[in-house]
Amino acid sequence: MHSKLVGGDMNILLIEDETRVADFLRRGLSGEGWNVQHAPDGETGIEMLSQDKFDVVLLDLMLPGISGQDVCRKLRARQIKTPILMLSALDATEERVEGLRIGADDYLPKPFDFDELVARIESLHRRANGYAQSAEETTLQFGDIIFDRLSYRVEVSGEQVELSAKERDILVLFLSNPGRVLTRERILNAVWGMNSDPLTNVVDVYIGRLRRKLRQCGDVITTLRNVGYRIG
Repeated sequence: MHSKLVGGDMNILLIEDETRVADFLRRGLSGEGWNVQHAPDGETGIEMLSQDKFDVVLLDLMLPGISGQDVCRKLRARQIKTPILMLSALDATEERVEGLRIGADDYLPKPFDFDELVARIESLHRRANGYAQSAEETTLQFGDIIFDRLSYRVEVSGEQVELSAKERDILVLFLSNPGRVLTRERILNAVWGMNSDPLTNVVDVYIGRLRRKLRQCGDVITTLRNVGYRIG
């Protein structure tokens, strides 16, 4: 059965000056079960890293005062080796190259897919902790539910099931996180994007449809009242 490594009590430092972006990321990453602290500028971020231990730093490049590049240089000069994932609205190759050369571990241009951000954070955490990365499996499976990544075919108890694109995306999210609670906000961010209205009930509606289409296996998706959903 496919599952991905999850940093259970991971501590993340977010250095980001845009309040809306910072709030979105804090909510989303906290929904992953991670501890997120926020620094609104580079100097504050450096001070926080000097005092506390973090597993991953999310560093915006366009900061007031000291730039993200200079924050990275200062941290590495002080022998602070915490993995750094740079975030920037600038997607120029020279920006990425410079960021990596001055000590960043990865680079993600804005706007980004939330699922990709989570995957990048987990990858940095794996590398920092010496975990071996296995090749991605071609199928995801939970019980009698199978999703083939190559053909996009979904089978339930050996029979093919037709799902809409959103239903399939939700199913893949569940199959990639067996036994893990996914908040409605997490599902909304992953499937519909970061600008979706968190007050909408579209997640509940689509999960209801997905359960019906999974027929006898639909009840493996359980509801946790006021929390979210889980497969298994």
